[in-house]
Amino acid sequence: MGRSQLEKQKTHEKILEIASKRLREEGLEGIGVADLMKEAGLTVGGFYKHFASRDDLVAEAIQSAFDSWGGKLEAEGVDPAKMTAADVADRYLSAYHRDNPGEGCPFAALTSDISRSGGKARGIATERLERNFDALASKATGANEGERRRKAIMAFAMMAGGVGLARVSSDDGLSAEILETVRDFVAAIDK
Repeated sequence: MGRSQLEKQKTHEKILEIASKRLREEGLEGIGVADLMKEAGLTVGGFYKHFASRDDLVAEAIQSAFDSWGGKLEAEGVDPAKMTAADVADRYLSAYHRDNPGEGCPFAALTSDISRSGGKARGIATERLERNFDALASKATGANEGERRRKAIMAFAMMAGGVGLARVSSDDGLSAEILETVRDFVAAIDK
């Protein structure tokens, strides 16, 4: 890859990193192209050298946000396949995740926004839902695959919703109670 192509790729990744974080913090409509490019140290005109449209940016930023979880685990030397349901629950249903939406799961931050977004972003989210359900089902106990999948769907829905509700609460005690209650439920799916 030539130097200019490498620089363009690095710039593209920088824009995505910023967009991914800002979208999770402010919602899909919360940041404009001009603000994003300014934060990246670029001009608005440069946006179209990287993305055909804002919808393309949103889709790529959502994909980047989903991929960041695995990247964080890898950087820490953690193999997601070896995590127990309790390990997943401890990481996901944490005060850190609650307090840092820009670094967290897009489902906990953007579920309603993604549901109103374009087909590309919804397709990416649907694919990730399936992967998350499969990963959790592999950790669940149950008499058959259907039972394990039902547990996984319920556990993931509770995790994403639990973090969202914990963020909504202005009562620190209630927020912590929500996280703890859901964490205990999810940790038990493999028992």
